[in-house]
Amino acid sequence: MGGMDALIAAAKGEGRLNAIALPRDWANYGGLIDGFEKKYGIKVSVANPQGSSQDEIDAVRKGGRGRRAPDVIDVADTFARAAARRNLLAPYKVTAYDSIPSSQKDPQARWANNYGGYISIGCNAKRVKICPRTFADLLKPRYKGKVSLDGDPTRSGAAFAGVYAAALANEGSFDDIRPGLDFFAKLKKRGNFNPAESTSAAVESGQTLIGIDWDYVNLAYADQFHGKGVNWQVAIPFDGSFAQYYALAVNKRAPHPAAARLWQEYLFSPEGGNLRLDGYARPVLLDAMEKDGTLDEAAAAKLPTVEGTPQFPTDAQLERAREMVDRGWAKTSG
Repeated sequence: MGGMDALIAAAKGEGRLNAIALPRDWANYGGLIDGFEKKYGIKVSVANPQGSSQDEIDAVRKGGRGRRAPDVIDVADTFARAAARRNLLAPYKVTAYDSIPSSQKDPQARWANNYGGYISIGCNAKRVKICPRTFADLLKPRYKGKVSLDGDPTRSGAAFAGVYAAALANEGSFDDIRPGLDFFAKLKKRGNFNPAESTSAAVESGQTLIGIDWDYVNLAYADQFHGKGVNWQVAIPFDGSFAQYYALAVNKRAPHPAAARLWQEYLFSPEGGNLRLDGYARPVLLDAMEKDGTLDEAAAAKLPTVEGTPQFPTDAQLERAREMVDRGWAKTSG
């Protein structure tokens, strides 16, 4: 694109960015969108804000070269790998590319992880007398009809991670997600599983009383609904600690290719990383930002304390786990 100045000029000339499935309360996308629009004067249009990772991939695949096709996607990294294999993504190295750990980016630069967090359990403490803190707790009779996931794990990265975390809590491993499926089958058999999706609207209305979701999502709900009569408490279950990043990528047929790349630059910049922290999400460049002095230390200090160093499944482990969930979830939840 001819350097950052040329990229900015080209993106401003396009004047628009088509995004998809970016709720404003997810990892501070509200603040990021507002900041990008203010800084560059480029309108960000978000289709299907509550969509899943699979919805994003489907939109890219079906959108063709249409002017409303998504320019960019933000998906769980398992879905980014699948999109790359299907040749849907354009290679692009952001300025900070070399600082991104090699395990968190595609060697061909078709996607790179940007932010992440840990699976957590959110709970409406005004409606639930004793909030659960572990996966084992969720099986107790007092939680009958109360436990929800953030979507369908065959389509939603957050829900898939919830199943993986449940596996780790029940003698499973990165190589074996089956105990996670068995856990949710048991949860359903006991009547504790609530098939309603854990969303901000469901939390606010009381439809979701206990939600398994990323810590940054549940913590944002706690802030968002604090003054609205919902005391949303958040626990990171020690018996099923699972962390994962979400990946950013450019649609190979993006109708606004310069704006798409400028958006990537913004989200991987220190400004973008610190805005992530404001939404309780951990930027993939957190260590690099701390080292070069660009980290908002006050925002970083608000992140939940988690013991130990996060471990991540390999590409092969993720793919096997995804295949097993794709095959087994309908039977588990049916």
